[in-house]
Amino acid sequence: MNANQIAANLGMDYKTVRHHLNVLVKNHMLLSVGEGYGAMYFVAPELEQNYDEFIRIWGKIGQQSKSSSPG
Repeated sequence: MNANQIAANLGMDYKTVRHHLNVLVKNHMLLSVGEGYGAMYFVAPELEQNYDEFIRIWGKIGQQSKSSSPG
């Protein structure tokens, strides 16, 4: 999908989505194909190859945020 399609599907502001897509591309988690408005975004090969490790780390982050939140 392109940034506009992603923003529409998530119900988020286009500029916010573009910011986060740029961060993910910069950190090699997404791959951008094309230029400008029509650029399409895909899972980067590096993330695809290490997806299980990513999920493991993401789970730990989720556990930490639950244990550190007040309540």
